[in-house]
Amino acid sequence: MNQVTPIDSNQQRRVIEETQRFIRVGEELFARSFADIPVVFNLRGRASGMYRVRGRERQIRYNPWLFARYYEDCLASTVPHEVAHYLADVMFGLRNIRPHGSEWRAIMAAFGADASVTADYSLDGIPLRQTRKHGYRCACDTHWLGALRDRRVRTGKAQYRCRRCGETLQPV
Repeated sequence: MNQVTPIDSNQQRRVIEETQRFIRVGEELFARSFADIPVVFNLRGRASGMYRVRGRERQIRYNPWLFARYYEDCLASTVPHEVAHYLADVMFGLRNIRPHGSEWRAIMAAFGADASVTADYSLDGIPLRQTRKHGYRCACDTHWLGALRDRRVRTGKAQYRCRRCGETLQPV
């Protein structure tokens, strides 16, 4: 199948407007105000959306390739799903609730949205997130470590050994 083209700026604007609309609906339903949240279109891989908190910064990320292929479905399901995560965080705190727990499901029900946790989309033609592997050698083989383990070895915080020969792995 051909490579999917991500959604254009007009479609992105509509997704942002729909995100803000669900936040306003949440304000009416729960009689409190919620700040607008940054919306970005930089998510790759299998997920169509993600609510992310880093430090004090909250953000909703959308996958522009999945939105391009399944635009109307993502507007109807992914947008309320991610806004519900945001509202649940603000109202209850992420440390106090499960990601798809009863609080989140109650918000989804109040939105009149499907509380399914995952969608089953075809990923043909959609770029997937690639993780970089780093080569390491021992006496008997070459091993491939992910970025986190590679960083731990290079900063001296960890050593990894081959399960067959027991030798410490060394970067190639």
